[in-house]
Amino acid sequence: MSDLNELLPLLMKGTLVTIEIAVCSILLAIVMAGFATTLRAAPYRIVRWTANAYVEIFRGTSLLVQLFWFFFVLPLPPFNVHLTPFTVAIVGLGLHYGAYGSEILRGALRSVPGGQFEAALALNMPPAARMRRIVLPQAMINALPPATNLMIELLKGTSLVSLITLSDLTFRARQLDESTFKTAEIFGLTLLIYFVLAQVIVAVMRYFERRVSGHVAVRRVVPRAAS
Repeated sequence: MSDLNELLPLLMKGTLVTIEIAVCSILLAIVMAGFATTLRAAPYRIVRWTANAYVEIFRGTSLLVQLFWFFFVLPLPPFNVHLTPFTVAIVGLGLHYGAYGSEILRGALRSVPGGQFEAALALNMPPAARMRRIVLPQAMINALPPATNLMIELLKGTSLVSLITLSDLTFRARQLDESTFKTAEIFGLTLLIYFVLAQVIVAVMRYFERRVSGHVAVRRVVPRAAS
């Protein structure tokens, strides 16, 4: 392997694994963030306590240790739960960053002015409609920038899955480095690939940011024009 043209296809194989893990983990993190935030606002104390426990445990412990726990401890008695390395990566990353996402979403919901709630109540809006049409659109404007940062952190966190035998981008880079000793070229390309993937996330999230901002702006202008 004397040419970078031979190295790049092998790194691309690892990149595809990284993309698959990142996309699936981001989707799981979004679901967990929304679910945990909903439970933390529940009227029952035990439900709120359970959701808070999930958030604090996964925020307060190491992601690497969590991955090791899912990979090495769950298969042992009394759990006897056997997960593939790919599943462990998705579950570990999704649960870990979903806990952080819950905090972002909770803060965004609290940032919506109280007058918005009062206006919706004055219009006799049902709670579901109030949340969908008034609260969430405004909260999302505040939640998307930190959520973008969190997704980039998740992408970088995928490099840890190489330690549970997954052939991701980092695993391939280390493998190629050991066999070719082209350290600068290999890890230079690896850095570039991670950077490009991060910029894709930024571009997608900025697109959603513009859509949400435009949607909220239209809703604010229409009532004024109608009045």
